[in-house]
Amino acid sequence: MKNKYAIGAFNINNMEFVQGITDAANERQSPVILQASPSAINYAKIDYLIKMVEAAVETTDIPIALHLDHGLDFETCKNCVDSGFTSVMIDASKYPFEKNVEITKKVVDYAHSKSVVVEAELGTLAGVEDEVNVTEDNAKYTDPTQAYEFVQKTGCDSLAIAIGTSHGAYKFKGDAKLRFDILKNVKEKLPDTPIVLHGASSVIPKLVEMCNNNGGDILGAKGVPDDILRKAGQEGVTKINVDTDLRLAMTGEIRRIFNSEPSVFDPRKYLGPS
Repeated sequence: MKNKYAIGAFNINNMEFVQGITDAANERQSPVILQASPSAINYAKIDYLIKMVEAAVETTDIPIALHLDHGLDFETCKNCVDSGFTSVMIDASKYPFEKNVEITKKVVDYAHSKSVVVEAELGTLAGVEDEVNVTEDNAKYTDPTQAYEFVQKTGCDSLAIAIGTSHGAYKFKGDAKLRFDILKNVKEKLPDTPIVLHGASSVIPKLVEMCNNNGGDILGAKGVPDDILRKAGQEGVTKINVDTDLRLAMTGEIRRIFNSEPSVFDPRKYLGPS
């Protein structure tokens, strides 16, 4: 917050994700947040994910946090806290304000008793990604006045706000625009609360092209340009979430190898490069 930049929070699903993200962060000597959604936990199993992240911590000298992304209820958050996550997100943003406060406060009280920090969400992002499925009509921007009240009532450590990003690969139909006026207002009211930006993948064109050139069907995908993400970091966003870009990178490379080398069937030959 003091130096006006955001830390990247990257979603992990398996060993290759953990290795790729950690290697890149280590190369840049950048602190990094590795985060797992409930779907990722169901897929990879919580003990496997934790052990892989522990291996990352032991083989690098960069600060690494393990974070639950979009925990949808108290029990999910409690399980992650009890299992060794250093940070959890409770996403009760689909509920009315008071219900969101009630659920978030319950998670905060439990997590803080175990020295684990909590991210919460106010406002609703559109898009589809894992457990999140919100239509554009049901998306709504964060109200800065409500944001202040929410943090005071819940005691959450960081707050995800809705300022125009969305989950998935199809974030914008026209030009990419974020409501920096809302971000500014939120930061004025909550100068000491880290702000989180979800749905922030750039949807890198060359990765989309690599997928499509090798049998993919990802047409019209558009993400958040890097210059907008940099501006967000400079104006008060402290954590930026990236998931779609990682999926595109892995899938595009696997498709390319399958397309160019049809005889390959050794998983190491395509999962390693991807």
